[in-house]
Amino acid sequence: MAPSISAFQAAYIGIEVLIALVSVPGNVLVIWAVKVNQALRDATFCFIVSLAVADVAVGALVIPLAILINIGPQTYFHTCLMVACPVLILTQSSILALLAIAVDRYLRVKIPLRYKTVVTPRRAVVAIAGCWILSFVVGLTPMFGWNNLSQVKWDWVANGSAGEPVIKCEFEKVISMEYMVYFNFFVWVLPPLLLMVLIYLEVFYLIRKQLNKKVSASSGDPQKYYGKELKIAKSLALILFLFAVSWLPLHILNCITLFCPSCHKPSILIYIAIFLTHGNSAMNPIVYAFRIQKFRVTFIKIWNDHFRCQAVPPIEEDLPEERPGD
Repeated sequence: MAPSISAFQAAYIGIEVLIALVSVPGNVLVIWAVKVNQALRDATFCFIVSLAVADVAVGALVIPLAILINIGPQTYFHTCLMVACPVLILTQSSILALLAIAVDRYLRVKIPLRYKTVVTPRRAVVAIAGCWILSFVVGLTPMFGWNNLSQVKWDWVANGSAGEPVIKCEFEKVISMEYMVYFNFFVWVLPPLLLMVLIYLEVFYLIRKQLNKKVSASSGDPQKYYGKELKIAKSLALILFLFAVSWLPLHILNCITLFCPSCHKPSILIYIAIFLTHGNSAMNPIVYAFRIQKFRVTFIKIWNDHFRCQAVPPIEEDLPEERPGD
């Protein structure tokens, strides 16, 4: 018999579906924009596509699985574990993509004259593949044994049952809080976030330093190059800020669960934290549309060409990128 759904659960499901309906089309549009606009084909935008793929998967896979878990079906332990792991994989992929973007922006302002020889398309693809492989390793670690099976089995056997435990599928019932806090948060979430903050602070320092220099008549126009880099760096730093704000509350609640088991966590706070993590996947396309002109122009062109049947002139490709000293 299927579990009944309360009015509160129905509201939760409605909000989750709304987030998915914004996240999936928005991030598909980001991928589509990079595909059709040649000016969006450098390494930074390749990493942004990787981030968008993870966000599409959140809307198309993680949110439906979260709804399933919220309903609370009776499943085998390992079935529930497989349902819980995708969110860990995709979160880690997003973090590593953000880190790759930060490193890429740092190289663009630190070694602008050698950037294109250092950050080649091949190396960008290898970096993206490496990020996804590492994400699967980190996210699937609970499947390799770091989970709550021993405790669940103990309770299962104590009740006189045999075979693989059948449980009400809940995230905290199968995923170890020691894994979530000590390994996932303290190793693979918090240090990369802190590293990215330091990288962006250095990026802004280097850009400001260059913009404050006087431009000589023979030096070309580095002001234009670094001015553009400053605008893009601000937009990408905003993406990082939104990611941190969206994910830190849930990790803080996990820390409370581990270090203060007797502490009461209001259900409304838990649901808000979950909505923030899922809603983050819908935020990035909005930031791109409002903050990065290349994306905004391409989004409008796609809309006019494919949804309004109103053709517009082709997108003007950027001229070869200005470099200091050119």
